[in-house]
Amino acid sequence: MTTSEKVAYLKGLAEGLGIDKETKEGRVLDAIMDILEDLAHDIEDLEENAWELGEAIDQVSDDLSDIEDIVYDVDEDEDDDDEDEDYCGGCCCGEDEDGEPVFYEVTCPACENTITIDEDVLDLGSIECPNCGETLEFEGVEPIDGEDEDEDEDK
Repeated sequence: MTTSEKVAYLKGLAEGLGIDKETKEGRVLDAIMDILEDLAHDIEDLEENAWELGEAIDQVSDDLSDIEDIVYDVDEDEDDDDEDEDYCGGCCCGEDEDGEPVFYEVTCPACENTITIDEDVLDLGSIECPNCGETLEFEGVEPIDGEDEDEDEDK
């Protein structure tokens, strides 16, 4: 039984008992029942509004979920594609498997100065020794391995 139904029952009971609305007590009870009836209608309106708001929130949540799927799936797919295209396992981009740059050590045959170069300098094919100015050509230079530092020098 809803609150409105209970208030209607109470009003009917008061009328059935023959409560005189002209007495002080009758007027008070009649006013109380009118207030109860208004409160019952207000509660019904609030319940209906709450239900409608719940439905609207569910719809917004569904829409937001659809948008998140579109936005995040596109971003994740693009990121995955970029990573697949950009990463070559260190074979040609100057990075090792961990994404760290690869360095090479070259010793100048003229002054015995050892210099460290990266993939970009190695690609140049040759440079001048910063110590003596001798031209150093790079062929068959091996990367620094950490434990085993092989140095190849060519002139």
